[in-house]
Amino acid sequence: MTPVPVPRDLPQQVERALDEDIGPGDLTAALIPKETGGHASVITREPAIVCGIPYVEAVFARLDSRVRLEWRTTEGAPAGADDVLLHLHGPARALLTGERTALNFLQLLSGTATAAHAYAERIEGTGCRLLDTRKTLPGLRTAQKYAVRVGGGQNHRIGLFDGILIKENHIMAAGTIARAVEAARAGGAGVPVEVEVETLDELRQSIEAGADIAMLDNFSLAAMVGAVVANRLAPRPLKLEASGGVSLETIRKIAETGVDFISVGNITKHVRAIDLSMRFEW
Repeated sequence: MTPVPVPRDLPQQVERALDEDIGPGDLTAALIPKETGGHASVITREPAIVCGIPYVEAVFARLDSRVRLEWRTTEGAPAGADDVLLHLHGPARALLTGERTALNFLQLLSGTATAAHAYAERIEGTGCRLLDTRKTLPGLRTAQKYAVRVGGGQNHRIGLFDGILIKENHIMAAGTIARAVEAARAGGAGVPVEVEVETLDELRQSIEAGADIAMLDNFSLAAMVGAVVANRLAPRPLKLEASGGVSLETIRKIAETGVDFISVGNITKHVRAIDLSMRFEW
């Protein structure tokens, strides 16, 4: 697997996470003598796609440079129940203080990557690509979107600044799809222009307006097939994205209609942390 670049704001995310947990100091870890050393292992209790290694490393590097991490896995690798992911050695205070923050990142991001992998695996061989959405945990968007890529998905726009998605309310405010797309082009942002459509007629208007992508919002499978056919016959076909009501049970059939992308909010919005634990030895 090609390494996925880590988010530029990783240090800030780790700093915020440690600050909210430690505050002015770890009162409980202070009970342990400074010179006490310790060893610990991180174990997964269930199958997962491992994600969050750079975050864990940043946590302990921030706390104490003497902590040594010996990974038994790699970023994006599958792990089975009861697998040992990591051995840690170093000052006991740092190991105890960093435990929760490190596991929080590893559990959350492994959960996100595992969910993304499950969806991406279902559509392998179709030519369709899995996209995430902006339905992320506040403050951890780049971390979750990083985990989506580790799991085999791709990122939709990161925020409101790197892509234009014209939805129903935007269309109503502009008056028509054509006017909304025209305004988007005139803005000069130079980013992709996508229009959310609910009918084949709105798709036709989006094609005529010169949009780049059309999001098929809650289309039935039959309607998606019709949209794919109509789009292919257009002088300037758009990329088509299916969205709404996508599940592990339905995603393969949606991909087989011929759409280019399928966006799934569940992989970040409904994420369930992977069950991990850290065992200490003294």
